[in-house]
Amino acid sequence: MIKTLENKRFHKGISPIRILPLGFLCVALLGALLLMLPIASHGDPLSFFDALFTATSASCVTGLVVVDTGTHFTLFGQIVILVLIQLGGLGFMTAATLLFRATRKRISLRSRMTLAESFGEDRLQGVIRLCMSAVKYTFIIEGCGAALLCLRFVPDFGLRGIWMGIFHSVSAFCNAGFDLMGNFASLTRYVGDPLVNFTIMALIITGGLGFSVIVELREHKRFPKLSMHAKLVLTATGVLLMSGMVLFLLFEAGNPATMGGLTPPQKLLAALFQSVTCRTAGFNTIPQETLTDASKFLSSILMIIGGGPAGTAGGIKVTSVAVLLLTAHACIRNHRDTEVFGRRLSAISVRRALCLALIAILVLFAALIGITFAEQHAHANLSFLDFFFEATSALGTVGLTAGLTAAASTFTRAILCALMYLGRAGIMTIALAIGGRTEEPAIRYPEGNILIG
Repeated sequence: MIKTLENKRFHKGISPIRILPLGFLCVALLGALLLMLPIASHGDPLSFFDALFTATSASCVTGLVVVDTGTHFTLFGQIVILVLIQLGGLGFMTAATLLFRATRKRISLRSRMTLAESFGEDRLQGVIRLCMSAVKYTFIIEGCGAALLCLRFVPDFGLRGIWMGIFHSVSAFCNAGFDLMGNFASLTRYVGDPLVNFTIMALIITGGLGFSVIVELREHKRFPKLSMHAKLVLTATGVLLMSGMVLFLLFEAGNPATMGGLTPPQKLLAALFQSVTCRTAGFNTIPQETLTDASKFLSSILMIIGGGPAGTAGGIKVTSVAVLLLTAHACIRNHRDTEVFGRRLSAISVRRALCLALIAILVLFAALIGITFAEQHAHANLSFLDFFFEATSALGTVGLTAGLTAAASTFTRAILCALMYLGRAGIMTIALAIGGRTEEPAIRYPEGNILIG
C-alpha cells in the first residue's frame, strides 16, 4: 500500500520521500542560526559557515568539530547542540509525531508515510506504535546511561558532572561523539576506566542497533523468535565488534603513542572501545592521529560499514554489507537465491544493498579527489590515508578525526559537511528523492547475457 501511495505528491509537489532530507536540512539551518548568536559562544561568535558545519555535524549525529565544544560554547550553545543531537538521533519526524501526540492533534497520512520511510518500514500499520516505543526506550536508556556516568563525572567535575553525564549519555546513544572534556580530548582521560568505557559502549551499541531491533529485543527476548532482520543485525554487529577488537589489539598493542603504555586489561578495553566507536560513535580513548596505518585503514572500513538501519547509526549499514557477502557466497556456490537463517532474501533487498554500496563508493571517491586536491600541499604531515579516514568518518557519520577537520580549508569543510548530510539523511533516500519512485515498467524486455570477470 505504501509503495503505491508514496508515488503521489502532496502539497505543492513535495512527496514523503523528499520530506526527510529537506527536514534534516531545515534543522541544520535553524541550528546554525542559533549557534551564531552571541550568547552561544564564549568570546567571538561563530561565523555562519562554522556554525552551519557544527549544526550539521550535530543534527547528523557525526561529531566532527571546528571548535572545541566544551570550551568554546556556553551552556546555551551546548544545549542547542544537545537538542540537535537528540533530534538527529530520533529523527525530526519522530519528534514531530511526539509533539502531535502530546497536543492531541491528528497525524496525517503524509506524516505517517514519511514516518514509515524514516523507520524503513514498508507498511503504515503499527508505525505510530513503533515511533512511540522508540521515544520511550530512547529516554529510558539515555536516563540510565546518564545516571551511571554521573557516578564518575560528579566526583570529577562537581555539580557540572550532572550536565556532563546527561550530555555524554545522549551523545553516545545517538552515536554523535560530541564531548565536553575540552581541548579536543574526548574520553582519553578515561582510557582505563571500566565504568565510563562500558557505559559509553553500551549506549553506542544500543543506539546503533536500530529502533525496530530494540523494540523486538524487548518483546522477544529469545534469539530464535526474532525477525530475520534483527538476527542479521545482531549477528553482523557481534562479528564486526569482536573481529575489530582483535585486530586493533594486534595493530596497536606495541604502539607507544596509543596502547603501548597501557596494562594488558587496559589494552583489551581500549581495543574494544576503538572497535565499538568506529561503528559511527566518534568518541575516542586513544589518539586517532597516532594510530598505525593498519588501524586507520581498519577504522575507515568499520566507519563506512556503520551500524543498523532505522537507528542513530550512519554508514551503508551492517545489513547491506551482510547481504552483499551472503549474495557473493550464494553466487560462488552457484545458488539461485541468497539465504540466511532459513529464509530467502528478496531480490529487491539484494539490489538495494548493491545500489547503496556502489553509490557510497562513488561518492567517497569523488570526495577524496576533492579533499586531496585541496589539502595535499597545505598539510604535508597528513597522508592520503588520513584524508580517507576523515572522509569515511564524515560519510559514516562517525566523528573520529585524524587531525584534518579543525585545520581544513573551507572547500574541504564543505565537502565534509555534504558527506555528513548524505550519511545521515540516507544515500538511498536522497537518491530516491532526486530520482523519484516510479511504477514498474509495463514492458519487460528479453533476457540477455554478458561476460562477467
